[in-house]
Amino acid sequence: MRRLQIYDPRERAVVTAADIALSPLGWRARRAVTMAEPQRILLLRLERIGDLLMVIDAIRDARAHWPAAQIDLVVGSWNAALAHLVPEVSAVQVLDAPWLARGAGALSWPQLVRRARAWRRAGYDLVVNFEPDIRSNFLAWLSGATRRAGYWSGGGGAFLTDALGYAPMTHASENARQLIARMAGRHDAPTARRPFPQLVPPREAASRAAGVLAGARGPMIGVHVSGGRESKQWHLDRFAAVARDLAASRNGTIVLTGTERDRPMVDVVSAALKDVRVIDAASGLDLPALAALLGRLDLFITSDTGPMHLAAAMGTPVVALFGPAHPERYGPRASLERIVRVDLPCSPCGRVRLPPTRCRGHVPDCMDGITVAAVVQAATDLLNAARPSGRAATS
Repeated sequence: MRRLQIYDPRERAVVTAADIALSPLGWRARRAVTMAEPQRILLLRLERIGDLLMVIDAIRDARAHWPAAQIDLVVGSWNAALAHLVPEVSAVQVLDAPWLARGAGALSWPQLVRRARAWRRAGYDLVVNFEPDIRSNFLAWLSGATRRAGYWSGGGGAFLTDALGYAPMTHASENARQLIARMAGRHDAPTARRPFPQLVPPREAASRAAGVLAGARGPMIGVHVSGGRESKQWHLDRFAAVARDLAASRNGTIVLTGTERDRPMVDVVSAALKDVRVIDAASGLDLPALAALLGRLDLFITSDTGPMHLAAAMGTPVVALFGPAHPERYGPRASLERIVRVDLPCSPCGRVRLPPTRCRGHVPDCMDGITVAAVVQAATDLLNAARPSGRAATS
């Protein structure tokens, strides 16, 4: 039996048992299915900001393969505003899955099933699930689409007519593009990247971003101090040290970003930059305006976060600090990028959500080993590689 790519052994055992029970369904699902050129396509990407941004090239491929099709994209409510900025999408639907939603907005399982079964009324010819997850594969099956494509490696391959393996050491973007290519009858996915920016913020969002940055002088260097998760958090005093060094050497402006939840960390770093020209852009911008702001920066420094992928999608050079996550799978796809990490026997472990016990409650060794000097050097390299105008060259 093919081994599932689930690192929690208990979860893997449960999903393996479910796959065995679902085997007869899979035999029926994979009977020869003939389908004309799809006219109505449903794409599922229910996870976080970065997860959506890493499939933009695949969405673009879908539009190129099926230019006349209705292509609907289903996302969590937290990604709805971003999804509307993807020009290849015909319509955006919101679905807050209970295993992903935070707070009171999550649908119950009965509600989720009803919503998925309602897709049958739309008469989708093809549904593509970009997530290797048994639960979202089940939703794809409920859609009633003639063809259902996704990955077997997270379980639930029996729900699909076309189940591919997820290549764990291949970038998420390339896995998604391969899935679209297979459904279009191609053996090799396209390799060309879409020109930057990949998102189109509305004029009002661009105007707000310009207003926030109105007082900037010199190169604008964004610093996102929150790692999003404890396992990806770097030292705040080191972020401040990097910002001070670059502001002094480049005579630039430091732009601090973050959400309202990040405010305590942003304030700590801001307090350490009293002698530096700083713009505090944290907690005051929605995602379209944040995208517009990131697109105006000359450089963005961050851990492995959603804003990392957002800056990359807008064509901004990115210095990305990686610890437990695999950069080969989740690294930024920017106009210019540098990955900063340390080589340890245990890193990258891939255990971002469930780190080992010894890595909890403090900055883990794989992040602690990243030095200020290494980040400053990576940032300097990218600033030197940028065009004289300050905007990065496209590679």
